[in-house]
Amino acid sequence: MRFLAATLLCLLVAAPLGAQKVKREPLSETQQDQIAEAGIDPVARVDLYVKFLNERADTIKGLIPRAHTSARTFRLDNELQDFAALMDELGDNLDVYSDRKADIRKSLKGLNEGVQRWQALLNGLPSEPGFQLSREDAIDSSNDLAAQAKQITADQTAYFKEHKDEKGQDRAEPQ
Repeated sequence: MRFLAATLLCLLVAAPLGAQKVKREPLSETQQDQIAEAGIDPVARVDLYVKFLNERADTIKGLIPRAHTSARTFRLDNELQDFAALMDELGDNLDVYSDRKADIRKSLKGLNEGVQRWQALLNGLPSEPGFQLSREDAIDSSNDLAAQAKQITADQTAYFKEHKDEKGQDRAEPQ
């Protein structure tokens, strides 16, 4: 009887563990290593994120003309989730760099061009139930990133026009 009760208790405790969601990692190990190697260099990190987002956009674009199968829909859904997560992660990095007045204007040009391309891709995707929610999330992330990049570009242009001695630095030095 004790054995039966212990087994039942173990099953009840273990059941929710199998149902927990595994957190998706949008970057491969190689990409994570590249981001880590870039360290605190804001221009290099932003450029890497733009590169990885461009690669992800190319993958999504390549999946569009394929036959409409459940495997394609599942893959598109996963790619769109990762795409949105990468855009959000880049947005978090931009917040940090703009707060510390890092001069990232060089990278912002490529980012602004990339965001326009990504928005066109996302808005041009067919509306299919299997990945519609992920598509909408990715569109929201791209819109947020576009607004953020535009605002940071304007802020940085004004800031570095006024503070010419801080041009090109990774962060503002305390005065």
